Amino acid sequence: MADIRQEVLDPGLVAQISGATIWRWLSKDALRPWRHRTWIFPRDPLFVEKATPILDLYPGRWHGQPLGPHDFVLSADEKTGIQARRRKHPSLPPAFARPALIEHEYERAGAWIYLAAGDVHRAKIFGRCVIKNGILPFNGLIEKVMSQEPYRSATRVFWIIDNCSSHRGQKCVQRLQARWPSIIPVHTPIHANWLNQIEIYFSIVQRKVLTPKDFDSLGQLEAALLAFQDRYERLAAPFQ
Repeated sequence: MADIRQEVLDPGLVAQISGATIWRWLSKDALRPWRHRTWIFPRDPLFVEKATPILDLYPGRWHGQPLGPHDFVLSADEKTGIQARRRKHPSLPPAFARPALIEHEYERAGAWIYLAAGDVHRAKIFGRCVIKNGILPFNGLIEKVMSQEPYRSATRVFWIIDNCSSHRGQKCVQRLQARWPSIIPVHTPIHANWLNQIEIYFSIVQRKVLTPKDFDSLGQLEAALLAFQDRYERLAAPFQ
């Protein structure tokens, strides 16, 4: 606040000003100079052409027509580098007038890659943890979903995915459809994986499971991630 006050005084805008007045100015003008948001400018020349089908699938349309009762939409991606951090001293639970205490120093106990797919209209989550990313782990996630009903017998199963190397481009489309003919992969524009709804679920996982990272082992971390899926499904509704 002292810095802002000096910026007002130096050019002679006012002779004197109180901190309360500055707060009132900021509040009236809806300015929050201490806050910021990062963003990325869309660089895909086909941004609109690629984004529009995805934004139509969420409310249940494809090429201008409503989806049928045997069509399903899944949103999938990887959350990488999730460390199991073993704290050097035991954490203390919250107590009266005191937050939980988490030791700052830790030992690394390994890391998972969390592969997850969400049925955008049923709020159902499918997830698995793997040590290494790639085509085979991603195909394993798809196999997990497509081997069960209602997806196994579906007319069309749309998979919204980004341009990660394990599911990029036309080769990915050909590979997936050769194994599962009902799959229709739909790629997000380049640098636009924020159009993929599974990222919203990942942000929830980050807040409710992974903050703070306090896990003694990879097994404990995996159990927490998979248990949260079950809990989430009991309470969740589709994103709007």
